[in-house]
Amino acid sequence: MVEVKFVVNAPAKQVFEVLADGWLYTNWVVGASHIRDVDAGWPEVGTRIHHSVGLWPMTIDDTTEVLAVDPPRLLELRARLWPVGMAAIRLELSGDETTTEIRMTEEITGGPGRMLPEAAQALMLAPRNTESLSRLADLVLGRAA
Repeated sequence: MVEVKFVVNAPAKQVFEVLADGWLYTNWVVGASHIRDVDAGWPEVGTRIHHSVGLWPMTIDDTTEVLAVDPPRLLELRARLWPVGMAAIRLELSGDETTTEIRMTEEITGGPGRMLPEAAQALMLAPRNTESLSRLADLVLGRAA
């Protein structure tokens, strides 16, 4: 499991508002390139974002599904990128009324990527996820401005 943390100068409620807008997913998730649809009720358990990954015209269409949610503190997702693999992602928000620590954990749970040693997964996922959280923080602060 790969874990990264990022601190944003905003309350968890504001961070979660960005997570709860499925149409913003490609604005903060590194690698996601296009949203095709967002299920009504996102981010309720079982709802999905239908997205594409990669650079056009070499994109793969797949989905990310909500496994658990506890606004404004927790969002657990299953991201698919078949046939490459599948990942479990957990976003935990903690802090006070002015600052939120975002803790993101990701584990490859299916497909060939699961065969990679944890150290190799960390080399691949930690920089990507740190950048994703930086983008998420920028969206939060931009919406608040």
